Amino acid sequence: MERTELNALGEFGLIDRIKSKFTIQNTETVTGIGDDAAVIDMGNQYLLLSTDMLLEGVHFDLSYVPLRHLGYKAVAVNVSDIAAMNGIAKQITVSIGLSNRISVEAVDEIYEGIRFACEDYKVDLIGGDTSSSRSGLVISVTVTGVVDKNKIAYRNGAKANDILCVTGDLGAAYFGLQILEREKQEYMANPNMQPNLEDKSFLVGKQLKPEARADIVHELAEAGVVPTAMIDISDGLASEIIHLSTQSGVGALIFEDKLPIEDITMLTASEFNISPITAALNGGEDYQLLFTIKQTDFEKIKNLSDITPIGYMTEDKAVELVLKSGAKASIKAQGWNHLQ
Repeated sequence: MERTELNALGEFGLIDRIKSKFTIQNTETVTGIGDDAAVIDMGNQYLLLSTDMLLEGVHFDLSYVPLRHLGYKAVAVNVSDIAAMNGIAKQITVSIGLSNRISVEAVDEIYEGIRFACEDYKVDLIGGDTSSSRSGLVISVTVTGVVDKNKIAYRNGAKANDILCVTGDLGAAYFGLQILEREKQEYMANPNMQPNLEDKSFLVGKQLKPEARADIVHELAEAGVVPTAMIDISDGLASEIIHLSTQSGVGALIFEDKLPIEDITMLTASEFNISPITAALNGGEDYQLLFTIKQTDFEKIKNLSDITPIGYMTEDKAVELVLKSGAKASIKAQGWNHLQ
């Protein structure tokens, strides 16, 4: 039998392959595989359901990731998926695989982080599973949420001339990871070294303890705006723009000088000799929201301080970046690939 390597398909190719073999059999299932969360018709509202898994050695390194932060992050990345559907997270279940290196006190630390996140996002821990693991620590979180039927935002609703917006800032989490990896290498070379991360706390914090933008869902509701399409930025801005464009059947034009990048990110980019634009486009793990709105809704959001218009959707299928020089460059997805 012919063998195909997983990285030949990539994560999204594999998801598409799995999806193609299944059909929806229940009328309550509105949307299955292919968006930030599954959508289930519960009568007055839609129920949203999503799952994310974090694996030691793939998604995190315990040599520099505090267990409390890891527990918090495991919840936040799931809440982010619900926010990306314009919904409100309600409950989580947590399943955890534990190696014999993990003590009871370490488990307490993980769940303390989970508890803080539950309090911050007003979600309830309602169950889960525990198991032994021979391949390191594994944390899998499933989250439920709700959204009014007339307020749900899918990835496929963008139209030509819709304004493309992003929340917060971009690229910081990527440089937070670079700093942590650099400190790890220096520590391995000299175990007596004391890390000095004080001036990089903003970047390191963005990597270790990202915040889901559930607040933006409430702000958009107060402004009376329902995004025409939305996705969270986990694999890099470029990858997520391509998802919105492909699933909506439109193109996108974004502007280099509109991308929201903090000064500390710019400064650190020059330290590492990496373009901050490259980090913003391909770094991943920002967990900001990328969404499109109708042009008629622009007045309603233009004064919201943490939302930045970065471009617009186009009739053709091209996804391009307009450089400061005025030249255009094709945007390609080069973000995090879990299967490489």
